[in-house]
Amino acid sequence: MSDHKSYELLGFDNVLLPVGDLDEAVGFYERAGFTVGFRFDDGGIALLRVGGETPGLLLRHEDGFGHRPPPWPSSRVWLEVPDARVAARTLTEAGIEAYDGPFSSATGWTVEFADPWGNVVGLTDYTKRPQLGRRP
Repeated sequence: MSDHKSYELLGFDNVLLPVGDLDEAVGFYERAGFTVGFRFDDGGIALLRVGGETPGLLLRHEDGFGHRPPPWPSSRVWLEVPDARVAARTLTEAGIEAYDGPFSSATGWTVEFADPWGNVVGLTDYTKRPQLGRRP
């Protein structure tokens, strides 16, 4: 028998993304279609909203963290959108180059983009299996 007490995972709090410049990061993600939920410059953080959910993407300033390409392999955060191919066109129109995609998956389509600090965010849909996705 284990001496460790078990715990229950209740859900996501936030996903933290390190950035080297908070102003630049907020501007980049706003161009990508995100809205800022709150910003606390003294703490070096800004929360980006993800749908109607309370958790979001938390941009956290890290001193001395410069621009870099994403490492491979790297962690990714995928967020659901109604149509990833439309999202890919919108990103392109905003001057944000796709890192990968749009590519087909079992449930729909996905496009990934990387911010200037190498954080990879995917926008994925459930157009092939709408019964599994959220209802807009």
